[in-house]
Parts: sequence; C-alpha cells; structure tokens
Amino acid sequence: MATKKNVAASEEDFIDSVKESLDDAEKLLREAASSTGDKAAELRERAMQSLRHTREALYDTQDALLERGRRAARVTDDYVHDNPWQAIGMAGLAGVLIGALICRR
Repeated sequence: MATKKNVAASEEDFIDSVKESLDDAEKLLREAASSTGDKAAELRERAMQSLRHTREALYDTQDALLERGRRAARVTDDYVHDNPWQAIGMAGLAGVLIGALICRR
C-alpha cells in the first residue's frame, strides 16, 4: 500500500506533468499562429500531440482514482459486515460529534 508521502509525490509529479504539457501546447500554438505554411502545420500537430498526451494522462489518473475508491468502498463494506457493532458505534459517535458542532453555531 502506498504511503502518504508516495501519494503526495506522485500527485505533484502528475500536476507538474500536466502543467508542462499544457505550457508546451500553448507555446507551440502561439508559434503556429505567427508562422505560415508547413512549419505552422507541424507546430499545430505537435501542440495537438501534447494535448492528447495530457488528456490520456488525465484519463489514466481518473481510472486509477476510481479504482482506489472502489477498493476503499470494498474494504469498508467488508469491515462493516465483519464488525457491525463497531461500525454502528462509530456512526453514532460521528453523529454526536456532528450534532455538537452544528449546535455550537
């Protein structure tokens, strides 16, 4: 199982990768706007490749997050089925705490 540091590092890497890809695409599109002919077409194609790469990275991340969410839900469901009274106690405690916080306002 990944640690919080590993998850944070991979999140930062992903964000940096997306930002870099979008910056590259923006730069290429600006160059393409000022260019003409074959060079402009080549720059536009490179920008589109950069955007496709970013879109694929976003889809991959979405799939990974959905899978992690499903796993967490499965583990929670298994825990509740294995320990129903503890789950009821935790839910009751959470309700009391939330009620206390709401009444303080």
